Amino acid sequence: MTSHPVILAFRSSVRCWRHRALLRVALEASDVRCRRRYSTHIRGGVSGMEEILSRVVAPLPSYETRDKSPPPPETNSLEFMYFYKSLDKEDKLSFLTKLSQDFGVDHKSVSELALKLLDTQIRDLATILLAEDRLRYTLTPRYKQLFSHICRVEGGVKFLVDLRADVLEIISSKASDSPHIRDLNGTLKSLLSEWFSVGLLRLERITWQSPCEILQKISQYEAVHPVRNWTDLKRRVGPYRRCYAFTHAAMPGEPLVVLHVALTEDISDNIQGIVREFATLDSDEDVNKITSAIFYSISSTQAGLQGVELGNVLIKRVVRELQSEFPHMAQFSSLSPIPGFSTWLQGLLSQCRKEGRAFDLLSEEEWKEIQHATDSTPGTPTVDSLRKLLSSNEWMRSERLCRVLEPVLMRLCAWYLYGEKRRGYALNPVANFHLQNGATMWRLNWRADTSPRGVANSCGIMVNYRYFLNETSKNSALYLQNKVITASDQVLGFVSQFQKVSKL
Repeated sequence: MTSHPVILAFRSSVRCWRHRALLRVALEASDVRCRRRYSTHIRGGVSGMEEILSRVVAPLPSYETRDKSPPPPETNSLEFMYFYKSLDKEDKLSFLTKLSQDFGVDHKSVSELALKLLDTQIRDLATILLAEDRLRYTLTPRYKQLFSHICRVEGGVKFLVDLRADVLEIISSKASDSPHIRDLNGTLKSLLSEWFSVGLLRLERITWQSPCEILQKISQYEAVHPVRNWTDLKRRVGPYRRCYAFTHAAMPGEPLVVLHVALTEDISDNIQGIVREFATLDSDEDVNKITSAIFYSISSTQAGLQGVELGNVLIKRVVRELQSEFPHMAQFSSLSPIPGFSTWLQGLLSQCRKEGRAFDLLSEEEWKEIQHATDSTPGTPTVDSLRKLLSSNEWMRSERLCRVLEPVLMRLCAWYLYGEKRRGYALNPVANFHLQNGATMWRLNWRADTSPRGVANSCGIMVNYRYFLNETSKNSALYLQNKVITASDQVLGFVSQFQKVSKL
């Protein structure tokens, strides 16, 4: 005979299963109703958007009740998320424009409180501080409160990261020049910077034993040196290699920024030996051969986290991790691409030709050598031949052309990295990133990336940004505060040659 407790447990389980089944049906029905309602709102155009925003974006509680007001129901956040995901690109722009304009800061209240703050300047300090706090609170956009609640629901943080990616695309594509959209972007960036602060990030080492989903994402997100196949990926997380990623509890299984490291004896001067070498695929690491760490690829995976400092923090954390694993390790350096150099060079040659100053860029002897190497006639056609030559990868196969072009391109590349500025800082984004971190612009490497992509982007040249750990803080401060680039004698020598030869 079955015991009484077992019967009770069985009945409880049946009730639980029934409850789950009913809940599942209810949720599915609710989802269908939501979809129907959203499609109706979308067909309704602006009026539909206004209706849903008025319903889900709660008014800002009064200053006196700000800590006593109950939070809005979770369904508000879910409804906003589902509705936004159902919109196409054009409707998303209209939706975000309306959200930022009509549900932002109450400018009338801000103006009134600003005047009151001026009137309180003759009062006691406590009164002034209270007026300032009221003003500060009133400057909070209504949609910020909604975002703060969205981050608490499952998938909410990822939703807001993707939402900011859409906002950034709107700004960069100039689909809208609304200052309200820019303010919306600033609010999102501020919130995400708090949520993705260093203490909330988890450093994970990716190995061949990591979950397949993570490995697949590591492969998909690799933006610097594309992964060719699973064997290539296995190599990049195998012996003499390290792969690290930052993850966040609110976005499980989603690497935020990924750093690939090669463990070598010396500082590498070409990428071929790192990403195309398979001799050590299944070998054991010889610790005595590991004295250098080469950061050869760092990729940010979330467009919505642009401007949120993750990469520089990741490098510092990885350095500490490697020092713990290899106490004798003494050299830390990047092996970095130079995106934009070829485009900049083509633009420079075109501009100089148009202004009749192309021959001020190279010495007379160098123009003669290029003329002979390209079989071009004297005069302007030599400039055109050089531009055409550099727009293809063919010259890389000719030892004669490589010999002629090496001093010219190395000199021009050094100037591009060191001398070309944007608001006083390095124009090249990769250079700017490492210099902000306190690295030294250490060595230019000829024919360091002979892949079609490497030749097209930077004429095959790569650069080492070396991290002298006892100097990084000083270098970073010099760069950020005084816009001074710390560079090696080799780089400064090329820069000096450029200034001597070029009459620009």
